[in-house]
This record gives sequence, C-alpha cells and structure tokens, in this order.
Amino acid sequence: MKLIFDYKKCSGCGVCKLACSIENFKQVTSAKALLRIEGLFPAPGHYQIHFCDQCGLCAEACPVEAIQLDQGIYRINEEECIACHECVAACPNSVMIIKKEDEMPAKCILCGECARVCPREAITMVDEKEKDREVN
Repeated sequence: MKLIFDYKKCSGCGVCKLACSIENFKQVTSAKALLRIEGLFPAPGHYQIHFCDQCGLCAEACPVEAIQLDQGIYRINEEECIACHECVAACPNSVMIIKKEDEMPAKCILCGECARVCPREAITMVDEKEKDREVN
C-alpha cells in the first residue's frame, strides 16, 4: 500500500494529523502526527503535505540496524533502537518525531488513518500497482 497526496485538495484543516496521533499514540495532539502540513503563503489556501514515502534513508542512517523493511514498510524495532536519533536527522521529509515520553523515534507505518478521515480526499491509500495515480 501507498499513501497518495493531492495538495490541490488540501484545506490545511489538520484532521489527518489529529487522526494520526490518536491512532498511533492514543493522544489528541497534532504535535505527534507523523506527517506535516505546510502552508505555502502568501498563496491563500495552498498547502503542501509532507509524509513518509518509505524511502529507507532512516534505515540506512541507523547505526544498529533497528529500522527494518517489513512488507514494504520501514519499522522501528524499539528493543534494538539506542535512541541516537540519526534516523530523524536523515529523514528528507522531516516527518519522523522523537517521542517525549521515552525519547524513541517514531515514523509512519502506513496505517492509513489519515486517508480514512480526510474530508476532502487530499490523502488516499492505494495499492502499489496504482503508482501512476500519484499526484504529489
């Protein structure tokens, strides 16, 4: 599966960010979202959605190989992670976070909750075979 974003449909409402934090951290706070929405001002109503595209640069940066590819998704093994945050620094989209409660990094695992709640269908979940639909 893959997340597809159509920035032309995004209103910047942030519902996707709240859904992400609720689904992944059981907290209602956009600060814990594993995606970012950037307002491209001064153009009114123009937003860019930054997300994890599963590029693997975080895994390459990890000195203890705590980030592994599992069925097309890079996942962090917190038991192996030493919380050095090299992966966070390596993320080209700046969408990995450091959880304040335990200093461990976190990243998108393609749960799709952001796509399920997006009221304008600016975020959709598609099968890898539908890559030609990609809007970004």
